[in-house]
Amino acid sequence: MFAAARNAVRRQRLVQYMLALTGAVEPKPYYHKVERRVNPLNLVICQPICCYMSTLHQYIMLLSPQAERNWEAICEVLEDVLDDQSHKQLFALEIGSGTGQHVIRFAQKLPFVTWQPSDIKEECLDSIKAYIAATQVKTVLQPVLLDASEHWDKWAGVSRNSCDVIIAINLLQYSSFKTAQGVISGAGQILKPNGLLITYGVYAVNGIITPSCNEVLDEELRKLNPEWGLPDLDVLRQQAYGNGLRLERM
Repeated sequence: MFAAARNAVRRQRLVQYMLALTGAVEPKPYYHKVERRVNPLNLVICQPICCYMSTLHQYIMLLSPQAERNWEAICEVLEDVLDDQSHKQLFALEIGSGTGQHVIRFAQKLPFVTWQPSDIKEECLDSIKAYIAATQVKTVLQPVLLDASEHWDKWAGVSRNSCDVIIAINLLQYSSFKTAQGVISGAGQILKPNGLLITYGVYAVNGIITPSCNEVLDEELRKLNPEWGLPDLDVLRQQAYGNGLRLERM
């Protein structure tokens, strides 16, 4: 009974979140199957993927509790590192945009940045389109299909030296090392001089994962997919150096 009550409260909060984000009327709920998810607190949980059919257009808006929780903290970092460039119009590529919640929030908080969202999944591209249509944000371009494991010249929506910022949120942990290599090598080509590659997630350092909850997270990710797991920061640093990038801060 208590679990059911908590789920009902969680669903209501998600509805309120979407209404606050879009200003839309309360939509009709649409539920997908229960899947295994790992949340940013490093706890493995089972939860429904909550989706809502927008009343404004034909696409389904996906809702991620993770994105709802962490977008503000990530946005604060973006505001900090981009503050000295806020007088200019910047161009940013988000790799692995997922539901679209992050990029919409970033656009609302950072109006001087034009955002190019991307993802490898069609359902995510549709969700991003739904958020763009519902919020009517002017600085988010239509999403593009992008596989970061491919060579950068196959990436749609970008060209050499075209990006001021590239951001990837919880992508490297849920991808193969080939994807991490692709992100870094691509960034070395499409970032402008003094551009920034920003990643968000949990990392190993010199092969060591701490605290123990992150060890559990790494194990669970590798159970889901042997190619997934916490990337090693020092390995990424070496990859970055080989592609003309250097670690600025973490």
